[in-house]
Amino acid sequence: MSSAFEHDFLISYAHIDDQALVDGQAGWVSQLHRLLEIRVGQLMGQTPKIWRDPKLQGNDFFADTIMERLPKIAAIVSVFSPRYVQSDWCNRELKGFCAAAELSGGVRVHDKARIFKVVKTPVTLEKQPPEVQPMLGYDFFVYDPESGRPRELAPSYGPGSDRAFLVKLDDLAYDISQLLELLHQNGNATAPAAVSKGTVFLAETTYELREEREAIKRDLIRNGYEVLPDRPLPLVAPDLTTAAREQLARSTLSIHLVGKNYGVVPEGGVKSLPEMQQTLASERGSAGGLGSIIWVAPEIEIEDDRQRAFIDHLRTDSNVHATAELLETPIEDLKTLIYRKLAPPKAEKPAIVPAGELTRIYLLCDRDDVDATGPLTDYLFDQGYEVILPLFDEDETQTRMEHEENLRSADVVIIFYGAGNEIWLRRKLRELQRSGGLGREKPWLGRAIYVAGPPTPQKERLRTLEATVLHEGNAGFQTAVVDGFLADLAKARS
Repeated sequence: MSSAFEHDFLISYAHIDDQALVDGQAGWVSQLHRLLEIRVGQLMGQTPKIWRDPKLQGNDFFADTIMERLPKIAAIVSVFSPRYVQSDWCNRELKGFCAAAELSGGVRVHDKARIFKVVKTPVTLEKQPPEVQPMLGYDFFVYDPESGRPRELAPSYGPGSDRAFLVKLDDLAYDISQLLELLHQNGNATAPAAVSKGTVFLAETTYELREEREAIKRDLIRNGYEVLPDRPLPLVAPDLTTAAREQLARSTLSIHLVGKNYGVVPEGGVKSLPEMQQTLASERGSAGGLGSIIWVAPEIEIEDDRQRAFIDHLRTDSNVHATAELLETPIEDLKTLIYRKLAPPKAEKPAIVPAGELTRIYLLCDRDDVDATGPLTDYLFDQGYEVILPLFDEDETQTRMEHEENLRSADVVIIFYGAGNEIWLRRKLRELQRSGGLGREKPWLGRAIYVAGPPTPQKERLRTLEATVLHEGNAGFQTAVVDGFLADLAKARS
């Protein structure tokens, strides 16, 4: 702790919020106090000095003593509830701390606040003191998916709530310890600003994915990234649009988690909160400067027709795919891709290829086309090319890693367009466009689309400048279809 302060933090609360629901059991605030003392102590390596007054509001002398102590307290943990915001004393305590903090460097220590807003029971934003309205805070409650009612988290309240409580507690303790460490290193609240690695817009999501979102947010912050939204988004459609656009403009990457539920539709809007954020991110991405990752929970069962239509839109709309990468894989794949997008691996500068070294062709195909690629594969091998086919494995993470490695290392890519539909083809072309983000620096010697059966109107009309189009025709595989392309490869190689 900084020598400028006598106490690490004050726990400010309303007396009624520490009344136990069960006789003989510690109150909610008392449990929070005890667990923070343990967890912050573990993170800092020493027991923190916590001040918690017994709320003797009738004793004016005691109240004055607390107000005198505020300048000597490094931070405040305010436990918000309906009673807290109604309490003149609690509001006085919070405002007094803010006033005292201004004399020792301010409430904010660059990217960190000395106020920790713990929300025990939901309180609407407009009822909260203006000093804390911009802060996201730490919600120690969840909404019941069936009744829609808020349910407070505590180790002793019901099965399953203990884990969620402890996850929230760990977030709070970690952030408190970071702030105290910062103050300890610098002796006061005028510490140098931490250098952010970048800004990420992590879209608000629906209830069932809240835990996954919190885990990603926690990991990004601990790795030095600023995470937006930095305050709750308004639930009035025009205000939400304005706020989200402003925060997307500050970001280089947006992340959207999509689950089975459609979510809240803001007042005056027709789309849900998750869909509005994704639409605005797509709009911002088309103007340049923002990439997006959309993660859809794999194998979800959707009952809401609106959510089904939204996910179909994400899967098929070309405007979405132009700026976003869509994943329907385990959540760990999403975490891997996030950091690959934020900090792309640097590829080594390719060495001059000695004459006679193998040219590697990545023959990219759908699982249902593996057998159909046989004649083409055999012919390419006969011409001296090393042919690599995709890996199709039950381990989706391994499959994706192998695919990305092939996009990094192959010299040539041929997309075998057979059983796959037009959307599949567009996805593969976009993956080629983004291969530089995977660490690829050397140019492709050649890129082609081999159009095989079954014939469709889309295949017949296929035109693109992204790759050479090779039409197999009704006669099946013919060497003449690929000979011209191979001749161009030989020239490029030499």
